[in-house]
Amino acid sequence: MAFTEEEITALMLSLKVAATAVAFSIPLAIAVAWLLSRGRFWGKNLLDAVVHLPLIMPPVVTGYLLLLTFGRKGAVGAFLDEWFGIVFSFRWTGAAVAAAVMGFPLMVRAIRLSFDAIDSKLEAAASTLGAGPLWVFLTVTLPLALPGLAAGAVLAFAKSMGEFGATITFVSNIPGETQTLASAIYTYTQVPGGELGAMRLTIISIAVSIAAMLASEWLSRRIADKVGGR
Repeated sequence: MAFTEEEITALMLSLKVAATAVAFSIPLAIAVAWLLSRGRFWGKNLLDAVVHLPLIMPPVVTGYLLLLTFGRKGAVGAFLDEWFGIVFSFRWTGAAVAAAVMGFPLMVRAIRLSFDAIDSKLEAAASTLGAGPLWVFLTVTLPLALPGLAAGAVLAFAKSMGEFGATITFVSNIPGETQTLASAIYTYTQVPGGELGAMRLTIISIAVSIAAMLASEWLSRRIADKVGGR
């Protein structure tokens, strides 16, 4: 089963988009997950709803909102373009933004569940020994939450690899620039004789998704064992 140059390009672009999306999402996901787990503030439920909104809304709606916000004429996009020369719309970086937004809720949820499962007595013990809040977080809370962080990152990566609706709405389907695996599959289904190409890329997508799920479970167990000292 030989792959064409365009198919390989789409695969490599999908990997780059997914990796970039996850890498830039992790710090914010940790912060938001900690706020939702430990925070006591007005509007917490609203923040939780906003974070998970991309999972509920149609992906096309999310993509359109991204276009309105980060497009060349958008409120944020126009500012970034004029002052910093940064353009997201119809660029691979825009595909990474769309993938990050769609995968963000999965990452936040996994990390939050890890924070919720941590015994607060461990953090309290570190505090009584003179450690400050930041040091307690970095040396106790975050290491104990690593299984959730790893699982969330892998799930977000898999989600980013398969993202289609928000991506094609925000950055279109430009071969070599914004055409990811999902977009390439869609393109194949729209042309006569494209069934074989679509099937090849579908098999790759399924394989990546299964591998991500297995890797998520393996990483979670591996890190949990090391953290637990077993």
